[in-house]
Parts: sequence; C-alpha cells; structure tokens
Amino acid sequence: MGNLTGSLKQLALQKFKKNFWGVFSLCFIVFIGFVSVFAYVFAPDNSQFANQMHLTIHSKAPGFTVNMLTVPSGFKIQQNRFDKLFFGDKNSDSEIPITDYHIKNNQLIYKEYASDGLEGVVKTIDLTQFHNVPIANYIKEKTFLFGTDKYGRDLLSRVLVGARISFFIGFVAVFISLVIGIFMGSMAGYFGGKIDVAIMWIINVTWSIPTLLLVIAITLALGKGFWQVFLAVGLTMWVEVARVVRGQIISAKEMQYVTAARALGYTHYRIIVNHILPNIMAPVIVISAANFAAAILVESGLSFLGIGAQPPMASWGAMIKDHYNYIILGKPYLALIPGFCIMSLVMAFMLIGNALRDALDVKG
Repeated sequence: MGNLTGSLKQLALQKFKKNFWGVFSLCFIVFIGFVSVFAYVFAPDNSQFANQMHLTIHSKAPGFTVNMLTVPSGFKIQQNRFDKLFFGDKNSDSEIPITDYHIKNNQLIYKEYASDGLEGVVKTIDLTQFHNVPIANYIKEKTFLFGTDKYGRDLLSRVLVGARISFFIGFVAVFISLVIGIFMGSMAGYFGGKIDVAIMWIINVTWSIPTLLLVIAITLALGKGFWQVFLAVGLTMWVEVARVVRGQIISAKEMQYVTAARALGYTHYRIIVNHILPNIMAPVIVISAANFAAAILVESGLSFLGIGAQPPMASWGAMIKDHYNYIILGKPYLALIPGFCIMSLVMAFMLIGNALRDALDVKG
C-alpha cells in the first residue's frame, strides 16, 4: 500500500510538471510570496506602510524623477534589524522634493518643487540639523518607477507592501476554512443521523447568506482591523470545504478498508484521521486553491468599501478605492496597476487549482 501511495503521488507530480500554466502559476505565487515577505527590502520607500507623503508631487506619471532632500528629525526610534526588515523603518525623517539648493552662512537654502509651472517656495534650514555630515549625503535623485499616488507616496512601494495583505489573507482564510470545514464535514459524513442533520442545517443557513454581506457583518462585530478581516473571511469559506468533505466521507466510509479498520477495533478518530481523510484530500486541495482566489477578491472588496485594512496600511483594494476616479481624469494607471496585481494573483491561484485538479484525477 505504501509503494502504491508513493507511485500515485509521483504520477500526480509528473502530470503537474507537464502542465505549463500550473508550473508557471506556482512559480509566480512563490515569487509574490517572497516579495510580500521581504517587501521593505525591495520597496524604494522602506518607511512603515510605505507612507512617506510628498503632496507637491502627487499623481505623477511612472518614471517621474526629482531631487529629494531628507531632513533628520532628531528623534530616533530604537529598532532591531528584524523589526526594520519585516515592519519597515519607523523613524520620522521627512523628505522634501526640491528643484535647487545652495549653502550660505552655514544655512541650506533650497527651493521646493512645484508642479504645473508654478514657482516653488524658497526656504532655509540650519546645517547643524545634519550633524556635520556633507549635505550631498542628504540630497538624492529619486525615481518613482510606478509614479506617485494622490498623496505623493511611491506607488511601487505601496504595491509591494500591499501584496502582504492580499497574499497572506489567502493562507489565513484557507487555514481557518480547512480546520472548521474538515471537522464539520467529517462529523456530518461519518456519524450521519441527527449530527448530520444539525451540521447540514448550519451549513445551509451559512450558505444562504451572501458571502460579502456575512463578511461585513462579522467585520462590524469584531471591529475594523487587520486580523479581524482575516478571521471574517476565513469564517465564511468553511462551508464549501465541509460539503465536499461530507460527501467524500459518505462514499469512503462504506469502503472495505474502513470496514476492516472498524473490525480491528480502531477508534473513530483514528479511522477518520489516519484512513479516510488521506484518501479524500484531492478535491479538498483543489477547492482550497479556489478559496485562495476567493479570499483575495473578498478582501479587496472589503478594502474598497472601507471596512478592510485601515489607513495608512497599504492594500490593493484600498488603492483602487482611492484612485478609481482617476480613470476618467487621465491617470488610469493609479487604479489599474493594483487592479492588475489582484487579477494576476487570482488568475494564478485559479490556474494552479485547475492544474491540481487534472494532476489528482486518477481517471485521467
């Protein structure tokens, strides 16, 4: 039996490797996951939530370049390397876009950037604020590859940091749905009778409520926030898993290996966990891939409605909400870039789900 199981796994792996779009989607998802984990390493703006605002250069086109003056705040927050790597730089140094500068009488005189042909304001600052470090170290040419949003924040950095929410909500939501769905489906399918009726009643009631409406209700009950959204989305996706597991167990519990396990006196727990579930996980894996995509879409919808991740936290859905009106104002990229990110990640999960379905189909 062990060799047979191993050979079936190897056969499924070989079939999956032959599916170009499945392998490509897996590589793409791994890449997005790596980028989302180390977002602050790749983001040009590594401040917390990539929230460094420059209102004078708002809504600039991709590739916009400007000289940026960094003014030390004098107030430093003690951060270890791990915290800075995964949660961004919490120091409050301010950045000022400038067009010209010169030094006179131990003072830095600079002209702020002004768009639309306007003349920038000339300001002065004492050089002692720069701690006797050459001023050239604080003035750098900065290029915004994706342009800037309506608050003058680097759009590329916001997209990279926002990938965390869209990516990790899939893992959290699918984990919650698997834990609840497998437990409820196993109880209903294996024991049947009144337990099955009660659980199916809960499933049908939950299923009858529109997903987005149920998520909104749970979110309002738990409060707005990062983890509340994750929990709310996960609590709405377990019904599909439970129905699939229940149907598979109803069919599997009449098989000869289950009858033999009962005859040997094995406990119900051991029969379900060690014998039935490993043989019915193929459709559960496929539906989990679909739930990944659904979780990303639901979170994006919640952020668009303003009850998802809260500002200043970056989220692809919130970015679309902030800039969807720019589509008719001649700057559609502000909404289309995060929209394309959502579409590509959802498409990748759907393609990998199709590839897993084909690979795990023993009849194929």
